[in-house]
Amino acid sequence: MHRLLLNSALLLGALTVAVAPAFLAPGTSVGQAVPEGANAAGQIATKAEAQPPNVLLITVDTLRRDALGWLGGSNDTPELDRLAAEGFRFPTAVTPVPITLPAHTSLFTGLVPKRHGVRDNGRLVSATPPTLAERLGEKGYRTAAFVSGFPLESIFGLDRGFDHYDDEFPDGRRGFLERRAADTAAAAAEWIRSQDGGPWFVWVHFYDPHDPYEPPREFWRPGPRGSYDGEVAYVDYAVGELRRALPKQPRDTLTIFTADHGEGLGEHGEDTHGYFIYDSTVVVPLVLHWPGRLDAGESDFAARLVDVSPTVLDLLGAPPLPGVDGVTLRPVLEGETSPPRPALVETRLPWLYFGWAPLEALRYDDWKLIVAPRPELYDLVEDPGETANRIDDERRRARSLIGELRRLGSRPAADAAGVDDPETLARLQSLGYVGAGSSDDEPPPGLPDPKDRIDLRRRLLAAEELLKAGQGDAAARAFEEVLAVEPENRFAMLRAGIALLDAGRLPAATRRLEGAVALDPDRVEARFALGDALQRQGRWAEAIPQWMELVRLQPRRFQGWANLATALAAEKRPGDAAEAATRAVELAPEEARLRLDLVRYLQDAGDTEAAKASLKAALAAHPDLRAGVSADPRFAPLLSP
Repeated sequence: MHRLLLNSALLLGALTVAVAPAFLAPGTSVGQAVPEGANAAGQIATKAEAQPPNVLLITVDTLRRDALGWLGGSNDTPELDRLAAEGFRFPTAVTPVPITLPAHTSLFTGLVPKRHGVRDNGRLVSATPPTLAERLGEKGYRTAAFVSGFPLESIFGLDRGFDHYDDEFPDGRRGFLERRAADTAAAAAEWIRSQDGGPWFVWVHFYDPHDPYEPPREFWRPGPRGSYDGEVAYVDYAVGELRRALPKQPRDTLTIFTADHGEGLGEHGEDTHGYFIYDSTVVVPLVLHWPGRLDAGESDFAARLVDVSPTVLDLLGAPPLPGVDGVTLRPVLEGETSPPRPALVETRLPWLYFGWAPLEALRYDDWKLIVAPRPELYDLVEDPGETANRIDDERRRARSLIGELRRLGSRPAADAAGVDDPETLARLQSLGYVGAGSSDDEPPPGLPDPKDRIDLRRRLLAAEELLKAGQGDAAARAFEEVLAVEPENRFAMLRAGIALLDAGRLPAATRRLEGAVALDPDRVEARFALGDALQRQGRWAEAIPQWMELVRLQPRRFQGWANLATALAAEKRPGDAAEAATRAVELAPEEARLRLDLVRYLQDAGDTEAAKASLKAALAAHPDLRAGVSADPRFAPLLSP
């Protein structure tokens, strides 16, 4: 049950009194009575309305709780420890899903993944549910986000509500683009320093603890997990740099610090995250820091990421988000005893990536039920490591938790975003799009339990490392060995195709990629790879449907529109190519090559005036192109009046 925890050592000598309200009226000390007839929390709301605070949200990707000094004790994280000591701490907050984009979407909407529709990275955030950023924008806040990893790129839609969304990722390889913590902090600090006047809301996301772990040398730590702990220490340093850039007066700052999920690091056979839903990856820290307004303290109440946005809006006196799964944590912050709330957790990664059974869990009142082909039940007080499955001797408790999970899961699920984007569908239909089948969202019964496929998954991940190392032939052989055991393994099918593609074995790659698309029509990576394989073979007509499906699923991915334009042009459809290229230029106006391609397509379509206008716009955006364009016999005539 909920207990208020006090830790004077952690508070660096600042004693928290159990009966003191978490909110303090201006000038009121801990333990000092609030003036008669006054309400401390009410005074805070009035103060927030008269002088709204700045709001800083810090999320650290892939953060294990025990990598923080104030929770684990072994890693040196002084900046985050200080923030925690001065703030109100929830050391056992629960994410609804251990995957980056779905978890952050839940944080911003207050909805569990089933209800906001984002169940995996690479999917689209729907335009339907309002977000924290939108609400604060309506309240007069200037809003900005600085994200550090590709899963949160603006093309996936989480930029909605932000005036400024910085997603520059200069480092990494395919699928692992990221920006280092210090660079993200510096970009956010520069934006904050440029602000004056009204309040701002800034979200800063650090990606560094995500695999692969490669901290700067001075942050490496000893031991088998030294590189991971070093990544967290590096983020801690960046948080310090960011906080030192915050304005001191006259407007105070409400800071929220949390993580989207944890990391397995070998627990339960899981090295990274997303595959299982044990507490090593679904329990995260949550800290709210508001000096002079929010008293320092700690609670073992199982807060949830879906509670973050409702809490922030409540503290600021802003209108709540409608119909959310989360609730405000204000009563707990005010020292009230609050009944535990059930936390829904899921992962569909085993199904979406491998064709195995998805997992869902209910974490409630010190117990946790994991629904799987072989279900699991854990007493989290007696067995926090989730090592002793109590399902056989706690049948009645398991049935009760199953009933609660079904009740919570009965709320309507959201439709997947992107498939009904009117503008995109209109564009595609004008190009001859007739649609294709989508994957079945609900997996069939009788699928393998992910626990029984750990060894096979390790083989797949070892093959993936060969692929990342550029050893396409060796990787293809390793994936084919898995397919010999499990012929419809989604991951093996797709990655075998990509390995063969990298090795230049185009017909074999095409066969495997066609199989991957058949198994999962909504897997964007499969569509992209198959379109690429077909175009390399000059099979332009067959490539066109792949690019159309890709941009249907990810309408803001300019590469898909550009490749669609290339295929349409090769099929002697220059007018249609120009239409697709126009969308690519709209999405990526900084790409000079796209602008020149558009000019060529317009010329081929016989629309000279439009070609001239497009070339003029290209030269205005990229003056350095003029010399080359003037010397090109194709473009030069367009420069004349």
